Amino acid sequence: MARILRQSRAERAVASKYKIGIGNRMLANYDETRHVLVGQSPRARQVLKMIEKLGRCRWPALLLGETGTGKEVVSRLIHNISPSGPFVTIDCSSMVGPLMESELFGHVKGAFTGAATTKTGLIEAANGGTAFFDEIGELPLDLQAKLLRVLQEKEFRPLGSLTTRRSDFRIIAATNRDLAKEVEKGTFRRDLFFRLNVINIRLPPLRTRKEDIPELIAHFLKRVGGNHTLTAEALEVMLSYDWPGNVRELENCIQHMVAINSGPLLHAADLPSNLQNHLSQKKSQYLSAAATASPAANEVAPAASLAGLPLIGTQSQIVSIIPLMELERRAIINALDYTKGDRAVAAHLLGIGRTTLYRKLKEYQLAG
Repeated sequence: MARILRQSRAERAVASKYKIGIGNRMLANYDETRHVLVGQSPRARQVLKMIEKLGRCRWPALLLGETGTGKEVVSRLIHNISPSGPFVTIDCSSMVGPLMESELFGHVKGAFTGAATTKTGLIEAANGGTAFFDEIGELPLDLQAKLLRVLQEKEFRPLGSLTTRRSDFRIIAATNRDLAKEVEKGTFRRDLFFRLNVINIRLPPLRTRKEDIPELIAHFLKRVGGNHTLTAEALEVMLSYDWPGNVRELENCIQHMVAINSGPLLHAADLPSNLQNHLSQKKSQYLSAAATASPAANEVAPAASLAGLPLIGTQSQIVSIIPLMELERRAIINALDYTKGDRAVAAHLLGIGRTTLYRKLKEYQLAG
């Protein structure tokens, strides 16, 4: 199912150093169990090339993309190309209220009520390494100004302290927002945006690289263990779904299917509710389209196709009537055309069993 592509020189360099594979294997590998970039589509390979380039320098990087596209995975891979110092994740969306400044810059004992001990902030913890600011668009304007000073001067002052400290780190920021628009609205500092946007990588949503879905499924199934496999019907549904939650949603889908099915074969019935709703909607739309397909063919002559039937009403009313057997025959033909001859998937879309489909193919002389 996966197409093996030749690796570029840059890809071979990264693969040689970090055991990165192609085809059904992993393209990028930081942690054997979690921090991996899976896929061999053109978009995935483009991201891989940018990772290799950014890993050789310490310029600021801005990762853009929808939620669940793997921004933290990419940031860890960039750091690990030339690992130096710690990798510190700073989740801006989880820091709320007055403690945000303390989380970032730390505080001294007695700085505020409840500050019983001195605390080292995340900025200081990242000294000499990489600070990954996830969802940086959520950072308030006052902290944006203080972060800008740290990036420019390499120094900061903990909360409640009169002395400055130094911290020199490489910053990688990520967001699912359009920061250029946020700058125009005045919710994000223009100078900080330019400081961060030296090099950016736009991570593609999963719906634009569906050719990677089989490899991603295989990767997640391997992680959960148990030698699970998918039926053709389940895979068809997953390939037709747009995955608004991207790779993270796909991973959760696999975990859900494994959790509710004790056997090794995962069926379409094991899919979570959002994909079940997608399947029901798809079947409904398809059967509706099949019933109204080929308007010209629906003009059945009374003398030919309706011979022997009681004629009620005018001829203009009669010609719009299609026998149920003819509707069923057309629905089967359209289902097979849509699935490119895959009878198992066609039967699933039609809502009948495969044995029933085979019997009707013989009945309508469509089995050839």
